[in-house]
Amino acid sequence: MKFNNYSKYILSIALGLVTTTTILAQEQEEPLGALITDRPDATESPNAVPKGFIQVETGAFLETFEKNDIKTEDLTLNTMLFRYGLLDNLELRLGWNYTDSTTKFEGTEIGSVTSFSPLLLGFKVGIAEENGAMPEIGFLGHLNLPFSVKKELRPQNTGVDFRFAFAHTLSEKSSLSYNIGAAWENDSPEAAYLYTISYGYSICDKWGAYVELYGDMPENNKANHLWDAGVTYLVSNNVQLDATVGTSITEGQDLLISAGISFRLPKK
Repeated sequence: MKFNNYSKYILSIALGLVTTTTILAQEQEEPLGALITDRPDATESPNAVPKGFIQVETGAFLETFEKNDIKTEDLTLNTMLFRYGLLDNLELRLGWNYTDSTTKFEGTEIGSVTSFSPLLLGFKVGIAEENGAMPEIGFLGHLNLPFSVKKELRPQNTGVDFRFAFAHTLSEKSSLSYNIGAAWENDSPEAAYLYTISYGYSICDKWGAYVELYGDMPENNKANHLWDAGVTYLVSNNVQLDATVGTSITEGQDLLISAGISFRLPKK
């Protein structure tokens, strides 16, 4: 695969994150076991962050799509998600992305827009623990607040989404997770019904891998179906690196590449 400049930029971010984790991995680990993250896949876990802890999940990803000689490249930086354990089974969530979107015609740039996404404010609550054939269950809800976007690109209305998250342990090394929910985009009265399903496999104590199918089904438009696959590397119980590649099954995405880091701050 031939990498463009954006791809090289994401790879350089990933290398920079390795340096950051050297310091974080030296922090004294709490006896909580390895952190459980909501990245890099689209499937959210049913697990809330432990009470009193802060977990940060961030990274960058590139999406490309070309049709009729018009190519769009969306480079999203600082996909920051802060998760705070308010209660034993309840976390608060705050997220904000920054995207550089470029449009090209036959290789020549014809437009570029940079903007923060609407500020994401939400929560996750644990509903039930896994018990035999019954999966672990969680529920998430978010608001996407328009005031955080610059005026000329600001949506008029608040976006809303929610989903139920489920997880099954299949064996000592494998698991199956899936989500179902719905979303109302900013300024759209149309609901899009969401689904994800992800199979995870523990290669060894440090390395994990997954493959995932996900998408949405808008009420009045064609469904969108995508897939991705990736790996995770557990630097320590409090620090995890990840990398992902994917594309769409239906029309809409030619390439997705992503790299990121998640870390849990020691409780004081």
